Amino acid sequence: MLFVHLEKALGDIRIDFGFESEKACVIALYGPSGSGKTSIISMIAGLMRPDSGKISLNGTTFFDSSARINLAPEERGIGYVFQDGKLFPHLTVRSNLEYGMRLVPRSRRNVGFDSVVNLLGIESLLHRRPARLSGGEKQRVAIGRALLTSPKLLLMDEPLASLDSDRKDEVLPFIKRLRESYNIPIIYVSHLPEEIASIADTVLVIKNGKLTASGGTELIQG
Repeated sequence: MLFVHLEKALGDIRIDFGFESEKACVIALYGPSGSGKTSIISMIAGLMRPDSGKISLNGTTFFDSSARINLAPEERGIGYVFQDGKLFPHLTVRSNLEYGMRLVPRSRRNVGFDSVVNLLGIESLLHRRPARLSGGEKQRVAIGRALLTSPKLLLMDEPLASLDSDRKDEVLPFIKRLRESYNIPIIYVSHLPEEIASIADTVLVIKNGKLTASGGTELIQG
């Protein structure tokens, strides 16, 4: 069970947002730029503190303003894929992936290196450095690094925003496979209906920091 209720004043926008989900699925946050989507997942990740609210997953409370609980990002067990991948340029693909694994004690690792490499089709890239990767390859490696932290929840903040249409078509099938291969809830941020329509189970429509509609992908189609 994922439970989120957040309140936060951010300039002209006041975020007042909440939802809950009982199963591991792909939850899309959909709305125009500036609607608060990235701020919401930053609060879930622990990178930004809400003014009030509660965030919990499967009985573990990450944040609760009334109980004065606020776990640090590294204590939440959340994987985060940024828009530009944020790979370490001086490390090979293998070392970037292993960096994610080293963030987690061996006793808590439940995602295997080889399974992630095979799922994302990046075996031939392991000895390259990021400068020698295409945009789509960089994002696949970034997804792999996040998965290898054995996350309880995966956050994806417009991970295809910097890619052209061909590279998006390259990466989307791999994101679809995450849902099938790992029992991990995913929160996927985008303002593009075609992306969300192809991967999401649930759509949460956000406007000016508030949830205005929730349901299936029919909310954003036609």
